[in-house]
Amino acid sequence: MVVSSSEIHTDLPFYTVFAAPGQFILSHFINISYYFNIFSIFITLALILLFQVYIGLWKDRPVVIKCGIEDPMNIDGVPDTLPRPEMSLFDKPTRGTSMDEFKEMLHSFLKANLGEQPSLSVLVDRVITLADVNQDGKVSLAEAKSIWALLHINEFLLMVALQEKEHTPKLLGFCGDLYVTERVIHSSLYRLEVPHYLKAVIPEALSSSLNHWLAPSWPRRARITIGLLEFVEEVFHGSYGSFLICDASPHHVGYNAKYDCKMANLHSMASEAMVRAFLKGRRCENNADCIYGRDCTATCDRLVKQCNTEVVQPNLAKVCMLLQDYLLFGAPSDLRGDLEKQLRTCVTLSGLASQMEVHHSLVLNNLKTLLWKKISNTQYS
Repeated sequence: MVVSSSEIHTDLPFYTVFAAPGQFILSHFINISYYFNIFSIFITLALILLFQVYIGLWKDRPVVIKCGIEDPMNIDGVPDTLPRPEMSLFDKPTRGTSMDEFKEMLHSFLKANLGEQPSLSVLVDRVITLADVNQDGKVSLAEAKSIWALLHINEFLLMVALQEKEHTPKLLGFCGDLYVTERVIHSSLYRLEVPHYLKAVIPEALSSSLNHWLAPSWPRRARITIGLLEFVEEVFHGSYGSFLICDASPHHVGYNAKYDCKMANLHSMASEAMVRAFLKGRRCENNADCIYGRDCTATCDRLVKQCNTEVVQPNLAKVCMLLQDYLLFGAPSDLRGDLEKQLRTCVTLSGLASQMEVHHSLVLNNLKTLLWKKISNTQYS
């Protein structure tokens, strides 16, 4: 798409935009269309009940509808640059902003949130294409305001940056600060999740045994695991930088009906640049003061009382900690010894730069190869 350097178009009437690749729906408030009626229930509910997630069907396809989502990590002191569902987000860009100025706004925002990356200009063009809902080669003021607000939602930003990755949920549409993604049918590695208020009365051993009983067969769990390891590869030194898993929980990792791994949501993740910016210059007394999200932890330099910017534990080590329980039970006897050994090596990986490149890749590839050899040339491959 060729984007002109002219002013962002403001002569169009204000409308609701529901954008989806291949089919775009524009509904003027004065002349409400048939398509708008289809989505009016979803949109009305989202406006009444903020910070909600809905499950629905769109053209017979199961979807997840999210509106005004505020990252759970915010409660742990994550900077205010992360999403806030405030109307002030729709104040920009202002009337009279040119396309070149808007592209510069996007570039600066992406640089601040993803770091200095050589391919940021490609991502800016992707955002502009996404914003051009009716594919007329122009971006209206309403379209620009909508995409600007959405980019301040961390999960939406990561979805745009990781949209080409196989194990990332697909973005299907958006409207204001409401967006729709494909639904991951199995939204957790485990089917049983004990509510917090019942954990005191239900023994952990019982819930663990039930989850083992309800889990897919071992070959299918191996297939899911290979996909999860591929996702770790995808977010490590990708086109738009590295991304960190800052809440390593089995409830954030899902899979579809074919047992292909799909991240159930990306709220638990953040760009490495954002984590480093949060830690840089942060005052601390001990390591507990140097935590981003749930478990992106750095060390505290007690001499100068400031956090170091390198996260101690890499994504792969966190994933392997999950896999120690998920993958070892029911594992074939001829494989269990090697698998247990490789997982022990994996969980001890350090996030220090001196270890990250060669050692990280070696451990990941060894683990993938071990699993793939066992299920290749079978119905599970």
